Amino acid sequence: MVPDKEILLSLVRDKMPFGKYQGTLLADLPVSYLEWFQRKGGFPAGRLGMQLATVYEIKQNGLQEIIIELKKHGKTSGRP
Repeated sequence: MVPDKEILLSLVRDKMPFGKYQGTLLADLPVSYLEWFQRKGGFPAGRLGMQLATVYEIKQNGLQEIIIELKKHGKTSGRP
């Protein structure tokens, strides 16, 4: 299974649309907040849920280097 490049890049472009961390980049959400979602019944449906689950997996598995690289690439991709 190959990760969807656009979903990965969206983690460093899109912000949390609601809640305690509203306005925070999805990639910058603390793992404790993502764990809270898991305990409360899981991530929301749709694209946001997929994004949050992806950030959760990256952080839970110690792969923060992926986020660092995505941030570098996201800033040079020409998209605001």
